[in-house]
Amino acid sequence: MTLIDPSRICHARLWKYVMFRVAIISASLLPAAPAPAQEAPPFEVIRALDAEMASIGYRLATANASLCDRQEPGLGLLLHTPDQYARDIRETAIRHFHFDGPVGVEAVISKSPAAAADIREDDTLIGVGQTRFRPTDPQANSNTASLIVATHQIMALPPNGPITLHIRRSGVDQIRRVIPVPACRSRFEVAFGNSFLAQADGELVQISSRFLTDYPQWAPVPIAHELAHNILRHRERLEAKGVSYGLLSGIGRNVRFFRQTELEADILSISLLTNAGYDPKIALLFWQAFGPAHAGSLFRSRTHPSWKTRTGIMARTIAEMGPERSLHPDIIAARDRPIDGKWQDLLKREH
Repeated sequence: MTLIDPSRICHARLWKYVMFRVAIISASLLPAAPAPAQEAPPFEVIRALDAEMASIGYRLATANASLCDRQEPGLGLLLHTPDQYARDIRETAIRHFHFDGPVGVEAVISKSPAAAADIREDDTLIGVGQTRFRPTDPQANSNTASLIVATHQIMALPPNGPITLHIRRSGVDQIRRVIPVPACRSRFEVAFGNSFLAQADGELVQISSRFLTDYPQWAPVPIAHELAHNILRHRERLEAKGVSYGLLSGIGRNVRFFRQTELEADILSISLLTNAGYDPKIALLFWQAFGPAHAGSLFRSRTHPSWKTRTGIMARTIAEMGPERSLHPDIIAARDRPIDGKWQDLLKREH
């Protein structure tokens, strides 16, 4: 659970990793079956993981919109583009997902505005309002540049005004009018990797697929924590302090600044979970299981307090949180203040 080091952001789908892990991931999501002579791309496994992440993110982002001073229209759409997929399997992906244009609908969240407007999985999204999405480069290496552009065009629209979506289904162009709900401005993305990765950059919330496969019942916990980083503008506030990322993040004054942001995000995450209808005690259950088993590398680094310290502050936050404080927690005010590095004060703060 950390802020993204801008020098290490990788947007491409890691197909080599997906093929390496597919047997393990499939075992947790699909019935066991003999391996075919030639492994087919696990597109439905990818869709299932992406959709689970999107569903949790949508639930958190819409339930906590009142806490976010940066909002977007919540549609309940999970989008993807052909150029997210490696060139050697791109044509197969285009056929599988019925791409008929630059942006596809990978999934639609149940009971969302998009679902109410009859947007369906594997529709193609041609544009929004007067804007039409640009075609992607079929020869480009895998990346999410065009997806980010399309997402930003949607994010820029009013968070609660009607939106006209231009879709293509079975070769026929159609128009859908969607009434969104306000949502916190954040993209939610699964990183297919063997490590436990959770990070945020002010707009993106990214966690690795292992959280969803190994800890499915508690996956909302790291997602809420990373969303809290974005809501509290931690990336901007750290950059204002001139912090160093990577190996240098655990040296000198960087330590206390990063620890402050981690604890602030832990505290706010309890309210985010509660507002979204989750039992906030799942945060304690997650850390009690995850901490002893995986509290190495990042989680033992000097930039992060121990998992026991974090569990303790979250337990106290739950105990002292009144019914109104869950909706408007005091820690929200921190986003308007410079980071001072006094992380230990958070351990004894009054609620």
